[in-house]
Amino acid sequence: MSGRLISELPEQDLAGRRRAGRNTLRTQFALVIFLLAFLPNLVLTLTAQPNLPAGALLGWMLLVGVLCGMVGYVLSGALLRPLSRLQAEVEGGELTPHTDDPAEILLLRRAFSDLLGRLGTEQTRRNAFMATLVHDLKTPLIAAGHLTHALVNLPLPEAERREVGTQMGAETARLLALVQQMADAHRFEREDVMVQTVPTDLRALLDDVARRVQPQAGCGGLTLSVEGHGYALADAPVLERAVTNLTENAIRYAHSRVELHITPDGLVVADDGPGLGGSLAQLAQPFTSQPTTIAGQQYTAGTAGLGLFIARRIAEAHGGELRYAHRPYPLPDPDTAISNSAPPPPTSTLPTVFTLTLPEITP
Repeated sequence: MSGRLISELPEQDLAGRRRAGRNTLRTQFALVIFLLAFLPNLVLTLTAQPNLPAGALLGWMLLVGVLCGMVGYVLSGALLRPLSRLQAEVEGGELTPHTDDPAEILLLRRAFSDLLGRLGTEQTRRNAFMATLVHDLKTPLIAAGHLTHALVNLPLPEAERREVGTQMGAETARLLALVQQMADAHRFEREDVMVQTVPTDLRALLDDVARRVQPQAGCGGLTLSVEGHGYALADAPVLERAVTNLTENAIRYAHSRVELHITPDGLVVADDGPGLGGSLAQLAQPFTSQPTTIAGQQYTAGTAGLGLFIARRIAEAHGGELRYAHRPYPLPDPDTAISNSAPPPPTSTLPTVFTLTLPEITP
């Protein structure tokens, strides 16, 4: 049964192509041109020479019909040549503009170019997403596997067993955080971020973020500080998520200090780390295909910009934007006055500054 169905598929496909061949635009154009040329000739011949012999009249009509058919075939090919050329280019994957194309073909070519561009971008992001899955998910899974093996098969003292259990919990938390971040980035890429804004105490929001990430900062020997006060219309849980992403990135790369500020422009996360390995526009993208280097560490495609992308989308949902500035000059001595010849930093003395702007902040 299945063999017969498989053998019938080529025959059905051939029959479909034959039907399509009889129903092409060129056939229709040729038929229209033929009728437009042949029918007036038929009417004129019959009315002007009613006494002609039937054989001569039939021969004349046959000759006119053949000539009209040839003209229709040639003209239809000329009319459809730009469309045939566009078809060949679409099948080849490369579209080349032609000055002799009609306006309709130019519009169709532009639509195909946009479509191919979107498809290429989607394929690139899909490849980067798979690279992220393979690399970043594999690492904590392998670590958790080794820890599980040690916990089950090795005769560990109770203290070491507790330490292995703690490490397993850390790897699991890392894995869950990455999965959540990837899911958020995928959702924010496909959908608009929905926010419900209410008057929000920004200082309380930053204090909550600082309290949550303080253990990470303490483990790295970093000083974490919060400054400023203000209120704004915001979706506090969503905005807190963006600030948390920026703060965790800052803690990951800072040398000694991380600062959170409230300014008239918005919320600022600053650190004394090396800054980004590229522009914010390049890195704050979901599942980018290009690896990047930050603080001497190589990150595979899609792994460096997820948190920045989420923060950027949340800022845009609040009517603001995500800004980045890096001043690669030496940090001033806090005991020394800043020289008048050196322009003072706009927000912080730390070199790496991310600003999540908000439309309006009140004291």
